[in-house]
Amino acid sequence: MSLYAMQKFLFALNREAEVQRRYAEGGDTRTALLAGYDLNDEEREAIATGDVGKLYVLGCNGQLLMHFAPLLGIAWADYLEAMREGVRKYGPVRAGIYAMTTGTDEKVAGV
Repeated sequence: MSLYAMQKFLFALNREAEVQRRYAEGGDTRTALLAGYDLNDEEREAIATGDVGKLYVLGCNGQLLMHFAPLLGIAWADYLEAMREGVRKYGPVRAGIYAMTTGTDEKVAGV
């Protein structure tokens, strides 16, 4: 897994207008943009499709994801639910700071 590369991309996307433009353009432009980062296929697909829940489960920091969500047109409440749904759908967070604080059992995870 290349958690650093995912978070590096999200950081650039959140701050750089040119990265935002290339991501928003989609298609070959988005594909070329993502090719510049050391991502595996699962990570690349999650970013390309805007799967906030999967990115959370893969270990992306919520501070980065909370800026990515509005770029995708996702409202705050829906962003929070997307992370919860990610845990339900893909299992507990696999890496990063949230790996120790989430689980699939709602009573334990507090979701």
